[in-house]
Amino acid sequence: MSNHKDKGAELSFEFFPPKTPQGRQKLATVWTQLAELKPQFFSVTYGAGGSTQQGTLETVRAIQEAGHQAAPHLSCVGATRGEIEAILEQFRASGIQHMVALRGDLPSGMAAVGELAHASDLVALIRKATGTHFRIDVACYPECHPQARSPRDDLLNFKRKVDAGADAAITQYFYNADSYFRFVEECAAEGINIPILPGIMPIGNFSQLARFSDACGTEIPRWLRLRMQGYSDDLASIRAFGLDVVGSLCERLLAGGAPGLHFYTLNHADLVMELWKRINVKL
Repeated sequence: MSNHKDKGAELSFEFFPPKTPQGRQKLATVWTQLAELKPQFFSVTYGAGGSTQQGTLETVRAIQEAGHQAAPHLSCVGATRGEIEAILEQFRASGIQHMVALRGDLPSGMAAVGELAHASDLVALIRKATGTHFRIDVACYPECHPQARSPRDDLLNFKRKVDAGADAAITQYFYNADSYFRFVEECAAEGINIPILPGIMPIGNFSQLARFSDACGTEIPRWLRLRMQGYSDDLASIRAFGLDVVGSLCERLLAGGAPGLHFYTLNHADLVMELWKRINVKL
């Protein structure tokens, strides 16, 4: 089997912080399995308004103690500059050198966004407070952020994050490779030249995926939706077809020059391991 690093492709995996001791134990098994694929880093999300920031930090520390690179997500919505600076100090004290900087969603019931209204404000604050200590990844949306006024607006918002000091970007997941390549071309035309890692969501549970996608604005192509609905509750067929579809998407992205792949694992290893086996054989 060829090694993806020879090809220069960066591989990374995203987790969410487990809420129970059993969940923590299971996730440790998952990252141990995925570490065999030699990823550059694992990222760890956190909930609205920092509700699980402590869980994020604990998970990142546990991954680092196991000898792997880990990047916490940091969201600024509802936070003060002082609170963000305190978190950055915690990150530095924990030996963290990489993070994913996001605006985040307003927690229900909260009316004000706080002192930092945009992810670009957060990136600028991180750079001002810590210089080049952190590699900062930001989010971008090949199919347009659901709250953006227009695709053009969304692209300029992304450019502001890059101009503020972002090192790389991770996309929202998508199933249409053309939307990624078109987005990368539009970015290049705007002078955006940081690596843009495609976010990849394996397909295991289609009804759950459809709910996610409707909420975050990801388009599931009609042919894919109809085919999946046709399988009804046949989970084995959904899984097999999902592996074919997502495997082909990954191959096309890497062949077209994508700098790597960032997998949204939902804290499971099996689909990602199977996908990487298929892709790596053809690299």
